[in-house]
Amino acid sequence: MTNSRQLAYIALKEVHKGAYTDVALNRGLQKYQLPDNDRRLMTELVYGSVRRQRTLDAIIDQLATKPANQQPKDLRTILHLGLYQLRYQEKIPVSAAVNTTVELAKENKFSGLTGFVNGFLRQYLRLSENNAEPLNLPENPVERLGILHSFPNWIIEVWLKQLGFEETEKLCAWMNQTPTIDLRVNILKSNLEQVESAFKNAGILVSKIPHLPQGLRLIGSTGAIQNLPGFNYGWWCVQDSSAQLVGHLLDPQPNDVVIDVCAAPGGKTTHIAELMGDKGKIYACDKTASRLRKLKENTQRLNLQSIEVCTGDSRSLTQFYNTADRLLLDAPCSGLGTMHRHADARWRQTPASVQELSQIQKELLSHTAKFVKSGGVLVYATCTLHPQENEEVISEFLTANPDWQIQHPNFDFVDISSQGWLKVWPHQRDMDGFFMVRLRKTNDSE
Repeated sequence: MTNSRQLAYIALKEVHKGAYTDVALNRGLQKYQLPDNDRRLMTELVYGSVRRQRTLDAIIDQLATKPANQQPKDLRTILHLGLYQLRYQEKIPVSAAVNTTVELAKENKFSGLTGFVNGFLRQYLRLSENNAEPLNLPENPVERLGILHSFPNWIIEVWLKQLGFEETEKLCAWMNQTPTIDLRVNILKSNLEQVESAFKNAGILVSKIPHLPQGLRLIGSTGAIQNLPGFNYGWWCVQDSSAQLVGHLLDPQPNDVVIDVCAAPGGKTTHIAELMGDKGKIYACDKTASRLRKLKENTQRLNLQSIEVCTGDSRSLTQFYNTADRLLLDAPCSGLGTMHRHADARWRQTPASVQELSQIQKELLSHTAKFVKSGGVLVYATCTLHPQENEEVISEFLTANPDWQIQHPNFDFVDISSQGWLKVWPHQRDMDGFFMVRLRKTNDSE
């Protein structure tokens, strides 16, 4: 059996052994040349089952005699696949979802339990017919949202503190959507109209993204990215709209010296080069050589000359003291703003890992601020929504460094806090969750 459901099952088994979801999925997609429809179904089943893991386990806990954590691991994976289709995939006929799941059990050494699988799924269906929500949900708001939307309690708590119940629920629902793909047009090689027209001629729908002069959003399915019009000519690259905002906040000018201290895989680095007209110097630093390879590939494809790659941990580099007109610190973070893209991030991160990341962020900011000349600008950005990695890092830095101050951005289309930092809430803006702030080092004479 090499159909999409069997391949999804194999990928999920790898995920449950510790593999990253995208890695396990890509391995399966590369090994078997599936038709587009089957590729899409496999992708949806794998990402969806990982995202919705807590909810699916709660259904097993409620309906089966043994709770989810006591079921044989592979059987639990099969039940997840069946439940995911019944609960979240309206286009899949109920009979197809049930029958293919029973078939999966038969083909994967659970032929003695096909009756249980069939009965279990039909029991869920009976409950669904009689109730809008077949799950018994607790009253406690943290548990309730965590089970219903499949997040660990600690993430729900972080959001509730900032947003309250209703907005947190909207954010949870947004994070469980299938992500869209945004493109950034390379204005040195093409323009928005040319790319839009090439896509239209290829029968691919795109829409402009408000307030982003280089932004286009793909609508519907497109197949492999590298087969899309203009990819090989360097007309565009993939970059979420929130990440495009970061380049505009930095606002680099032609002939600036810019340092991007955590540059790989290079989306923001190449954007900086485009905004500078590829005139000036950009030092793209990262400690992971393998990730810098991706940056070099993108630089070549987009035909950019101003970027120089520098391998090393920016916390220990000293050659850049007082050299940068502008510096971007797109800090390593927990990624809580991009969990719709990274299905397993919600299960991999913990309060302890956030604490560790916060420490790294503080060290990076404290050290790399020394790279900036007097009067220069530093933008700190993360794709997380955790105050410990954002507001607290900046507040601590400003207390320790009175020669730095926040510059309020002149964006009139997003909410800027009274302190001057910008936090993008995905459910309000329909883009990745991001935090960014522009800091300026005061002139010695000021």
